[in-house]
Amino acid sequence: MRILIVKLGSIGDIVHTLPALAALRAGMPQAEISWVVERSSAEILRDNPILDRLIEVDTKALRRGLMSGETLRAPRQQLRRLRASAFDLALDFQGLLKSASIARLSGAHRVFGYTREGLREPASALLLSKKISVPKHTHVINKALSLLNGALGVSVPSQAQDFSFPINTSPGHEAEALSAAAETIGSYAILNPGGGWPTKLWSAEHFGKLADLLWSNFGLHSLVTFGPGETELAEIVCRTSVSGKARPVNLSLKGFYSLAKAARVYVGGDTGPTHLAMAANTPIVGLFGPTEWWRNGSPRPEDICVERTDIDCRLDCHRRSCSKWICMDIDVQRVLEAVDKRIGSTVASSSARLLSLAG
Repeated sequence: MRILIVKLGSIGDIVHTLPALAALRAGMPQAEISWVVERSSAEILRDNPILDRLIEVDTKALRRGLMSGETLRAPRQQLRRLRASAFDLALDFQGLLKSASIARLSGAHRVFGYTREGLREPASALLLSKKISVPKHTHVINKALSLLNGALGVSVPSQAQDFSFPINTSPGHEAEALSAAAETIGSYAILNPGGGWPTKLWSAEHFGKLADLLWSNFGLHSLVTFGPGETELAEIVCRTSVSGKARPVNLSLKGFYSLAKAARVYVGGDTGPTHLAMAANTPIVGLFGPTEWWRNGSPRPEDICVERTDIDCRLDCHRRSCSKWICMDIDVQRVLEAVDKRIGSTVASSSARLLSLAG
């Protein structure tokens, strides 16, 4: 069977769909599995040993009213790559008009997706062959797994400890991480002040103060990670910190993933690096405002979300701009206490494992 996964982006969306990929491969080891993804989000999927084909597309180029012969050739080439396999079915994990359109353009005989209430753009239901119902208050990882199970009857995990996140790294990515952490003697936290939407951002100055407290309370260096357009945020964090133990680092996505695997704790908002850190099994303290931890955050019960529960404007917010913007007004002390609790649970869990092995 030839199966096409349609999940175009973003980085977090890709990470949240990886357990479905792993379950699909485990349940149908002989299937030919392809994944179509935006080129800008493709790095996490490249060189993945359980994927047969990775199809990178530029949907903006496909959508635009293109005029020149040169630009018209690019969409035609993308369509040829998309249609190179005679797909038996496509799984639209995205729930958008553009993702359902891509699934249809692939030539797949059947296109599976969510029922209207599970779609980000309900009009895309018109392009689906079969729709799978998923309860509204479902974590995005379980939502993708439910679609897979409903479409193909594949057995899927339901508990966080059973989720698999297949990401393939190279020695170059490991070297990138080692270089970033070279001055920390292996004892570091990752602070990620970026967030995509302005409304997802916790104060960069607060991050700087937190870096000082992580050093004075736990002896942790702070590696302040940043991506494109986030240089100034990282610089503010490091300028605000007076301990001299905060350092900005800019890595590739897989370099970041390698760095996160050895971090004592990660602190950040609802953004791609947070989800990558979760996939790397890093202890997480999440800072959530306009989006929901139960939906997008770490599914592991030991990870902690610091959020405002004393305000009534967060329900189904998802605003990228806000005249109030009080949901991310979170005290540094609250975040420090969450880090203390999360690090403590990690130590306790490791001690319990050691005791069980000794017994």
